[in-house]
This record gives sequence, structure tokens and C-alpha cells, in this order.
Amino acid sequence: MSQPDFKENLTFKQRLYIIVFGTETRIGKIFDIVLLWAIVLSVLSVMLESVKSLNDRFGDIFTVLEWSFTILFTIEYSLRILISEKPKKYAFSFFGVVDLLALLPTYLTLIVAGGSYLMVIRTIRLLRIMRILKLSRYLREASVLGDALKASRHKIFVFIGSVFTLVMIMGTLMYIIESGENSTFTSIPRGIYWAIVTVTTVGYGDISPQTTMGQGFASVLMLMGYAIIAVPTGIVTSEIATAERDKKLSESNEKLCDLCGNDVHDHDAEYCKKCGNQI
Repeated sequence: MSQPDFKENLTFKQRLYIIVFGTETRIGKIFDIVLLWAIVLSVLSVMLESVKSLNDRFGDIFTVLEWSFTILFTIEYSLRILISEKPKKYAFSFFGVVDLLALLPTYLTLIVAGGSYLMVIRTIRLLRIMRILKLSRYLREASVLGDALKASRHKIFVFIGSVFTLVMIMGTLMYIIESGENSTFTSIPRGIYWAIVTVTTVGYGDISPQTTMGQGFASVLMLMGYAIIAVPTGIVTSEIATAERDKKLSESNEKLCDLCGNDVHDHDAEYCKKCGNQI
């Protein structure tokens, strides 16, 4: 028995919506794959263009590529606006803003002109690298990570606040300990900067304690740094595990057949493989 084709009654706008926003159809998958490659190639083009020797030799090619990608992304952005049920909601959503940022830098270079603005133009053009954020739309794991970060934001804010308080105290104490005529700790802000560099185990070495007491104090702070770095990792890891479990549970519920209760389906299935009911 053949399955009913419920897509026959869809309007042209609805068909476009399925292609652009969905991945259930073959054309929709092709659309996403083309966009994926366009994003990767456009970002690669931006990076290669920043190499002076390559830009001098292939500058015209980079310009053609840039406008080609910009036109493609403009068409994509316009389509998403036109076929969305709530265009304003999409335009001000995360992905809507990212899609707009992928377009603006190239068009702004047409407006900002003149020799004195060359540096501004260069800065604007470098914003094209933001196109890499468009990739997150196609990564399932990105949504899981986003949910985990959102769930752990309060704990992370408290942690950051605690660390900030710690480095302020440590930086001030080091300023007091190392105060002297030849000391590199010339102010409390520089002491705080040193404490941040030390706690994060970066260790630039541009500021370092010279006294025995200061070196001992720094050693304690270095050891504390290892323990401090592990805290946010544990918080986010725990939330990622929870988000991954919730995601799988949600997907399982979405694929539950109302007629026979079967929950074993392919990820892109539209009909139950057991009874043929639409899911």
C-alpha cells in the first residue's frame, strides 16, 4: 500500500520553507550542503586574502569570490526573511543576526570610502570571518553545548565573580609585598593583571616578583590556578551530559508513533516503519 503524499497540497512558499529551514527532503539536504561549503570556502578566502603575498597576486580573484559569496548569502538571507512566518523573530534571532553579519561587511565597504578610512574598511572586511558562526546552524552538538552553557550560566557567573575577587585581593597583596623603587608592580591594577596571568597559568613573565616572600606568595597562587581552572570544566561537563540526555529523550518522544507506540525509527522517517502511520 502506497503512502499518501501529504506534500502535494503545499504552497510554493511552504515548499521553500521546507527546503531552506528543513533537512527532511533531498533538496533540503543539498541546499544545506551547498551552504556549508560556501561558508567554509568564504572563510578560507578571507583568511588567504589577509596574506599580503597572496593578495598581491590573486587580489582580483579574491574580490570575485567575495562578491559571489556575498550575493549567495544575500539570496539565502532574503529567502529566510520572505518565507518565515514571523520575519521579525527570525531577523532578531541569533542565526538571523549572524546571517546579517555575513553580509554587512562587504556592502559597508561600498559606503565607507576614502584614503583616510582605509583602516576602517580593513577592519570591517575582517568581520566577514563571523560567517564561521553560520556553521553552528548545522551542528547538532552546537545546540547541546548551547543548552549546557545556558543551564550553567549562573554557576559560571558566580565562579567568575569569585575568581575576580580573588585576583583583586592577590594583586593588591602582591603590590604591597613587592613595593619598592625597582619593582615592576607599580600599581594595584598591574598587580591584578599579574594575578590574572598567574591564576590562568599563562605566565607571560613581563611582571614577576623579586623578593623571597613575593616568590613564595606567587607559588601558592600558581598551585591554586590549576584547581581554579578545573572548576568551570566540571560545571560545563556535567551540564553537557544532562543536556545530551534531555536531547536524546526529546528526540525519542518526537519519533513516538501515536498509533502503535513504536519508537524505533530512522532519524529522517516521516512514517512509522511498523504500521505506516504518519509520525
